[in-house]
Amino acid sequence: MGDTTDIKNGQVIKIDGQLWTIIEFQHVKPGKGGAFVRTKMRNVLTGRVQDKTYNAGAKIETANVDRRDYQYLYQDGEDFVFMNLDDYDQVTVAAATVGDAADYMLENQELTIAMYDGNPLYVELPPSVVLEITYTEPGLQGDRSSAGTKPATLETGKEIQVPLFVDQNTKVKVDTRTGDYLGRVS
Repeated sequence: MGDTTDIKNGQVIKIDGQLWTIIEFQHVKPGKGGAFVRTKMRNVLTGRVQDKTYNAGAKIETANVDRRDYQYLYQDGEDFVFMNLDDYDQVTVAAATVGDAADYMLENQELTIAMYDGNPLYVELPPSVVLEITYTEPGLQGDRSSAGTKPATLETGKEIQVPLFVDQNTKVKVDTRTGDYLGRVS
């Protein structure tokens, strides 16, 4: 157990038996009345976002979530197999738990998996990854970045929008949170 002074971004708390991750919080001390903490949190399992306000000093139940570094090994049917980098144990994670992270994962890539009571909660990728474009329409002479975008397929199968001058077999940096093109990598 803790109280509202312990709240910080990324912390996992338990409300009515469900786990919620704090996305952002704000301590508010109005001129009149008591202080309170305004939070925005995401349900770990469903991904639903909710706002909740606590009175200052209110008790909250914190969850002990273990974040460890893993290496993505391979896909086994619908599931994904990862190896713990500390003790080399392998863990199988369901596709529903991996979610959209699968669009940016390559074999042997390092990432973080959050576990609670031995069960994987979610897969956390680095903010950006470098992937190769396997297919896109060829660019034309004179195409510039301000002229627009075109679809391109990454080596993971994910389709993103890239500037017209980007060609096939080019390595690009992609934001894993939004799927946006960030630039070419030489």
